[in-house]
Amino acid sequence: MPPLDIRRRSGYLFLAVMLGHVILISAQVNSRKGVPMLEAVTFGVFAEAQRGLSTGVSTVRGAWGRYVWLRGVEAENASLRRELEAVQVQFQERRALADRARTLEELLALRDRSNLQTVAATIIASSASPDFRTLTIDKGRNQGLKRDLAVIAPDGIVGRIVVPSPNAAKVQLLIDRNAAAGALIERSRAQGVVQGNGDSRLRLDYVAESSDVVVGDVVVTSGIDGIYPKGFTIGQVESVEKNGPAYKRITVKPSVNFSSIEAVLVVLTTAPVGQGEEQKE
Repeated sequence: MPPLDIRRRSGYLFLAVMLGHVILISAQVNSRKGVPMLEAVTFGVFAEAQRGLSTGVSTVRGAWGRYVWLRGVEAENASLRRELEAVQVQFQERRALADRARTLEELLALRDRSNLQTVAATIIASSASPDFRTLTIDKGRNQGLKRDLAVIAPDGIVGRIVVPSPNAAKVQLLIDRNAAAGALIERSRAQGVVQGNGDSRLRLDYVAESSDVVVGDVVVTSGIDGIYPKGFTIGQVESVEKNGPAYKRITVKPSVNFSSIEAVLVVLTTAPVGQGEEQKE
């Protein structure tokens, strides 16, 4: 018997010869459509390979296109956000300028209406302690300010100068617990003294029990303290309670919003007691 490796090589040779015959026959035999069988098979195999490759390329191309589109959208969104932020800043600046112009216009109207010599000042600082309610303004002794000059705003009484320096001054607010002012009820002319509580409310003391005071009454300065001109608004009566046989306990809501005030007028000359212009016409 021939050796095993010779028989194996003979088998491989036989298979190669048979495969060659099949290929030759396929090249010569036509399909139903007249195309050689070998060409049809080869075309089918390569067509499937090309279709798979085309699908893969299309998928990669689509993914890349979406990536590029998303990057473009992200850049456009970032640009729009920057533009929006710039517009918002401009809007805030213009609103601040409009508020400032309105405040100055109101101060000018108050100065003309009051008939008093005044100087305008801007708030540059405020006290953070509730025990000492003060503001600092940008005018001082060099502008004619001195201690105990009244400070007013379009809405009413703010306070008085307590510490003047060359170019600034500290203002004690009317709501400070150590502040006080002569006051009267505008409607009934009942008199008393407004004092601060250190918070957002005032109290009106030393009003006789027989006086006519009701919730909603407007409280104005009486001028008897020699600091605040007569007739300027202090606030509005918020509550009335009995406090002993002789006086009433009256709570007053200030007309000035001390947390948002930005500019004031300092009264340089005060009209004599009993004279002066009424703030409200």
